[in-house]
Amino acid sequence: MSLADLTFDQWRSFDLVTARQVAQRVADLAGGCVATVEAVEHLDVRTHRVLIERDAQEFALVPGGTVTLGFDLDAWQPTPEQAADYQESMEQGFGYGPDLRAHLAHLLSPRRHVTLATVLMSVEGEDLTVPPTDMPLVLAARGLRMPSSDEWEHACGAGANTLFRWGNDCPLDRIPYDDHNGPQRQPNALGLHIAYDTYRTELTSDVTAVHGGDGGESACGGYGHMLGWLPLATANRNPFFAEFVYGPDGEDMYEDFSIRPVFEL
Repeated sequence: MSLADLTFDQWRSFDLVTARQVAQRVADLAGGCVATVEAVEHLDVRTHRVLIERDAQEFALVPGGTVTLGFDLDAWQPTPEQAADYQESMEQGFGYGPDLRAHLAHLLSPRRHVTLATVLMSVEGEDLTVPPTDMPLVLAARGLRMPSSDEWEHACGAGANTLFRWGNDCPLDRIPYDDHNGPQRQPNALGLHIAYDTYRTELTSDVTAVHGGDGGESACGGYGHMLGWLPLATANRNPFFAEFVYGPDGEDMYEDFSIRPVFEL
């Protein structure tokens, strides 16, 4: 089996011995070494976490295949507390619709099935040192590339169909910036340090979307608690903030954004 064809479902069905064997094959192909192989449970689903060290940088194995992305708003209802918090934000002039579901419809990617290759993705995001248009060449010199939006979303959620990578709930008495021990601070199921700080905005090869944060806009603007957490939602592509990032107002701010390099297997 080609490593690039390894599917997420296959990966979750392996025992730990097989996972270690796959991890070694991946490390050999990437010219690195195995740093971590462990079994983990994520939202009551068993999977494996493999970290590979390559050129002093840690990467997580992200199995692909045909996966389901996006958020199913038709199958979700906000809690009364979430709905009430959004209404408070609406009264302050924030929000894109009359209720939280309408607001999310403007921000989240739709439910869909996509087919992705298995890749290695950097555990940590990297701050940009050149404009986004120059990043593909900079990464190619290191044998890497930018992720696609679909790859980022799949890697972040790791198979979860919840609003956030850790579930549907978030603390409503504080925003992520003020929560130093919340669920966003934990590595995700694949070992990625991802969607944890709304001040960090991650770019991909898709110029219509940004991920994992809004540059701190929601925190600085006093949007409210629920809206303060939503930039960390797995399927949130922040299309309105993407217009700013890739528009004339954002072209001189590239050092405030980050990318998450990918190594193809």
